[in-house]
Amino acid sequence: MNKPRILIIDDEPGIRTSLAGILELKGYEVNTAKNGSEGLITLEEGHFNLALLDLDLPDTTGLDLLRQIKEKYPDMEAIILTGNATFDSAVEATNLGVFSYLVKPYDIDQLLLLIRRAIEKQQSAAELQASQLQMFQSEKMASIGQLAAGVAHEINNPMGFILSNLSTLAKYTERMIDFLQAQSELLKSQFESDKLAELEEKRKQIKLDYIVSDIPQLISESLEGAKRVKNIVQDLKTFSRRDEKEWKFADINNCLESTLNVVWNEVKYKAELIKSYGDLPPLKCNPGQLNQVFMNLLVNAAQAMETRGTITLKSWHDQGCIHVLISDTGCGIPDEAKDRIFEPFFTTKEVGKGTGLGLSISYDIVKKHDGRIAVESKPGHGSTFTVILPCNDEQVER
Repeated sequence: MNKPRILIIDDEPGIRTSLAGILELKGYEVNTAKNGSEGLITLEEGHFNLALLDLDLPDTTGLDLLRQIKEKYPDMEAIILTGNATFDSAVEATNLGVFSYLVKPYDIDQLLLLIRRAIEKQQSAAELQASQLQMFQSEKMASIGQLAAGVAHEINNPMGFILSNLSTLAKYTERMIDFLQAQSELLKSQFESDKLAELEEKRKQIKLDYIVSDIPQLISESLEGAKRVKNIVQDLKTFSRRDEKEWKFADINNCLESTLNVVWNEVKYKAELIKSYGDLPPLKCNPGQLNQVFMNLLVNAAQAMETRGTITLKSWHDQGCIHVLISDTGCGIPDEAKDRIFEPFFTTKEVGKGTGLGLSISYDIVKKHDGRIAVESKPGHGSTFTVILPCNDEQVER
């Protein structure tokens, strides 16, 4: 679990140093800033649970800084530490949402208690919000799953008779071509040469020979396309069972294939796909939930590439675990973000392109399967996510 992060903003170096040392000994990760501008820049560079603010700063007041912090980071808690306390400033700080207001010199044990309670409050609020949004996301995906299953069912029926009719048409066409060829041979023996020449000219005008040779190919391609649509529909029905509560044995390679068919339109324009599936034992799991994990990782891999690149998808079985590797040659993950990518709401994508829930939900799903997700990434060279799932026959319904 990541350490709680605290930012100290105070213009006195001695206070910054001594307080930071005490808090680090208590297990907190601490950053410091000597003025408001430096503090705001530091806040933009990383997530903080709590800010400790001095009221008197060289470039602004603690109250103005508190106002800016609360506007930009409403979920972060703040404690004001000041040697120039006034009743009005305490009231205004309270109205701005400060957690506590301490007068210097303060009792360090009291401050540590307030810090602990402030962080507990902030973390509880964040966890509640994450839980509510994940519940909303699950309900939304369940609704989408029901809709997808209904649409898939409606498509499946007409696709059934399209396939049947194309198969019958292929047989009829073969017979018609045989008849035309026999008829052509018979006509050659019955007509005079000038009539035959006229008939041959007509045959060339309508490109009959080309049509006769092309019809079987057209039917074959149509059959192949119809079969692909039917397979996609079947994969969509399988993929849409997100709310499925029953755990059962499933082939993870089949899960990967059905997920690929669903997200293929997202992948094919961005990357060349390299697949390497190993021989895997059946895994007792919730296939619909694992499909969601694979979908999130594949879509993230595609979106990580500004220009066309490569996505590698591998599976293998080793030491009692199934491994699924999804690697891309995209932009990679910034070093400062690697420890936070599974946090709810954290995203490196542009505003409007990500909720920050995909990897968090994927992490929870894999954890429920007693597994883990390993991550390797180098900025500018791509990322590799490996889902590791134990093959445990004693896995029970969650």
